Amino acid sequence: MEHRMNLPLTGEKAALLHAGDLLFLSGIIYTARDAAHRRLFHLLETGEALPFPLKDEIIYYVGPSPARPGRIIGAAGPTTSSRMDSYTPALLSLGLRGMIGKGTRSAAVVQKMRETGAVYLGAIGGLGALLADRIKAARIIAFAELGTEAVHCLTVEDFPTVVIIDSRGNNLYQIGRAAYISRFTELPQKPGP
Repeated sequence: MEHRMNLPLTGEKAALLHAGDLLFLSGIIYTARDAAHRRLFHLLETGEALPFPLKDEIIYYVGPSPARPGRIIGAAGPTTSSRMDSYTPALLSLGLRGMIGKGTRSAAVVQKMRETGAVYLGAIGGLGALLADRIKAARIIAFAELGTEAVHCLTVEDFPTVVIIDSRGNNLYQIGRAAYISRFTELPQKPGP
């Protein structure tokens, strides 16, 4: 199924999504990669305020490249999500509703997603320049000294994603793998040479 959603991503909206759905997002999302997650986690540990609200928000695991002249942002392709897994359950507990990245997530993250009604969305790696075209505004809001890993506030329009793990824990990677195995084990075997 295909959805177009305006952000923020509330629990009610997230509940409508199923693993494998196409989802086009419009509104505000935030960026944070490894270094920014370490800083966010440190702020939580020391009781300091985070630089952006987490409730019903989405974090995109991206470190956009510098913008060329006349452009809003440089290439903005996703990074491997599992590098954020040790920090993610704490952020989900504080209301984070969605994450955009690539690759698999740990069992602990999936369990916390089920508990909190969050979703994991996939963006296609290698399409950073095309994804950047869906970003209509970008500004650094925290940790500017991290360069491309600074936290950005992005305004996106029809930003294309695929629901990889829905709020019930259904996982497209597992569903797709099972369908593939089932399909090819049902094929008649060719006789050997």
